Amino acid sequence: MANDLLKGKKGIIFGALNDKSIAWKVAERAYEEGAEIVLSNTAGALRMGEINALGEKINAPIIAADATNVEELDLAIDKTMEHFGGGFDFVLHSIGMSPNVRKKIPYDDLNYVFFNKTLDISAISFHKILRVCKQKDAINEWGSALALSYIAAQRTFFGYDDMADAKALLESIARSFGYIYGKDKKVRVNTISQSPTMTTAGSGVSGLDLLFDFAERMSPLGNADALDCADYCIMLFSDLARKVTMQNLYHDGGFASIGISEEAMDKYKS
Repeated sequence: MANDLLKGKKGIIFGALNDKSIAWKVAERAYEEGAEIVLSNTAGALRMGEINALGEKINAPIIAADATNVEELDLAIDKTMEHFGGGFDFVLHSIGMSPNVRKKIPYDDLNYVFFNKTLDISAISFHKILRVCKQKDAINEWGSALALSYIAAQRTFFGYDDMADAKALLESIARSFGYIYGKDKKVRVNTISQSPTMTTAGSGVSGLDLLFDFAERMSPLGNADALDCADYCIMLFSDLARKVTMQNLYHDGGFASIGISEEAMDKYKS
């Protein structure tokens, strides 16, 4: 049910790929709540064609940009501001990929070229987006920038490997840039530590189905799905969260605070 939480607001969403994407759900919910949207992804992702259907559904232009490339981001933010006739109110970074994880290269034998790509794609790209936006004064005062993280930034999850390092860096960027952006421009910067979610990007993580089941058993409220995460993003984009910044916000059904649940213990009973 829509409540016009984002009525009159405008934003850019990076990373929507298909209808399994959290970014896709966020775009749909933001539109339902009254926002105007611009969508952005790499040229390769745009050629897959599915994002075009989302653009038509929510009346959003689609701008090709590699978020690791500052020149392309410059152009994308310029085009977004031209479309909106000025600044905008929110940004979603929903970008993550590890060549090491996809190629099942173990953490103790990482390919360092791939490792640098993991960090650039999954974390440093958030810094680049924020830097370009700040330099262009693109995000309006009391605006909100969000990036999607995972609890592997704090705990070890076998098979998540260098993506865990990327998520730790992502959360650090949100804190460090959040201080500067908040002080200078009153812009909020946060990360959401989301439950394991069955997305196309997540499918590259070995054993995701087992991890999903484990988290479901451990979490008193169960896993938060993509639509749940979208609703949380909407709240954080809205004026209801004006004084929330520099935080890593757990959205995982209580998983982050659990040692072992009754359901998990039952698995070990003989």
